[in-house]
Amino acid sequence: MSGLGKLRVAVIGAGAAGLCAARHLLSRPDTFAPPVVYELTKNIGGTWVYEERVGSYDNGLPIHSSMYRDLRTNIPKEVMSFPDFPFAKHLPSFVHHTEVRKYLEQYCDHFRLWDHIQFGTSVASVTPVDVKGGWNGLAWNVTSNDGINHSKSTTERFDAVMVCNGHFYDPYIPAIPGLEKFKGMLMHSHDYRSAEPLAGKSVVLLGAGLSGLDICMELSNVDAKVILSHGQRPLTCPLPSGVQQAPPVTSVLDDGTLEFKNGERAKPEVFLFCTGYNFTFPFLDKKVGVNVQDHHVWPLYKFLIPPAYPSLFIVGICRAICPFPHFHMQTKFILSVLDGSFRLPSREDMEKDVELDIAARRARGIATRHILKLDSEQWAYNDELAHLGGFEPLPRYWSNLYESNKVFRARDMLNYKTYNYTVLDNMEWKVHDLHGQHLQKPLAVKKQI
Repeated sequence: MSGLGKLRVAVIGAGAAGLCAARHLLSRPDTFAPPVVYELTKNIGGTWVYEERVGSYDNGLPIHSSMYRDLRTNIPKEVMSFPDFPFAKHLPSFVHHTEVRKYLEQYCDHFRLWDHIQFGTSVASVTPVDVKGGWNGLAWNVTSNDGINHSKSTTERFDAVMVCNGHFYDPYIPAIPGLEKFKGMLMHSHDYRSAEPLAGKSVVLLGAGLSGLDICMELSNVDAKVILSHGQRPLTCPLPSGVQQAPPVTSVLDDGTLEFKNGERAKPEVFLFCTGYNFTFPFLDKKVGVNVQDHHVWPLYKFLIPPAYPSLFIVGICRAICPFPHFHMQTKFILSVLDGSFRLPSREDMEKDVELDIAARRARGIATRHILKLDSEQWAYNDELAHLGGFEPLPRYWSNLYESNKVFRARDMLNYKTYNYTVLDNMEWKVHDLHGQHLQKPLAVKKQI
């Protein structure tokens, strides 16, 4: 332990998760030394920083942002915020990405985080060290590079490390036989910025996740002819004009034609992958044993802690969640582990817990690649962390409002972002459409939560 017995914690990344980590560590000066936050870029906000360029910066570093110009949130601000820092009241429920970045900058101002962030600094390695008298007998050496071309190397010692490096920057391109034979323009949504360059073109868009649907609507507005290719059940809500659905693309033929699972074919000018991203932790020492395979990261107790190295925390890797409150709950739980108010089980018990949890999910028919996709299970997970860590759970309206928005989105993807929500108290909320008409809450959600 360092400095008067206070724990030194390194935070990797100054996106929303890293900022949340710094905010809570700073709020506990009795237990924690001020954190050191390493940030690769010159800005806070991670994925919320829009960068018009794609590919690489002038210094050769890859551009991490996947933000596109016209993105508005798909979660109402009323449940998207950190629980202890609401968005400005005057904003609509679904805000433009620039407002989220501004919100994160205000969060930094309010909680005085700026001085603790080392900008323009890449983390080269995170290595465990055995230390007698260290937290759980462990400490961590974090080697970082900064200066011109990141040529200056520094190593610092910490008691714990919170990895908040995000997972929306390393594009996942599925292995489609013959893909190299496609003759048109091939791109991933990571490099999509606006629809105009694709105006009037024929596009096969693979993937009907939220960004796939969003980009599909943007393309429709510039008269692109879109085939939305995906493996889910066909969407039944009204689709934008000029959009048809097809099953997944299974191969590319010798002449560059795409073949779908049902045998039908198309020869588009553009093949756009909205297929998500890979997890990547290039700085983590191999002996830590954090495995990444098939969109799964394991073994992690409560999706956070490698049982063999319990002072390392991988924050925010769960998918299909409400991100900022999720980071808030994970961070509060991590602090309860580090300050001793929650005593971690033994390594063996944590490993068993991870195995049982994965086995239970598999038994429910969940594929490995979807284990981290919490979706409606995030609320029980958040409550469990609050219960174990002995801190305040999220207010009750949170899950109900979030799940209701999902129902509205599935019903009316063209208009759901025009709705406005009002939180009335800890339990109750209401929603109005663009014309101020009060909307009925979805029944399924009332029963469910």
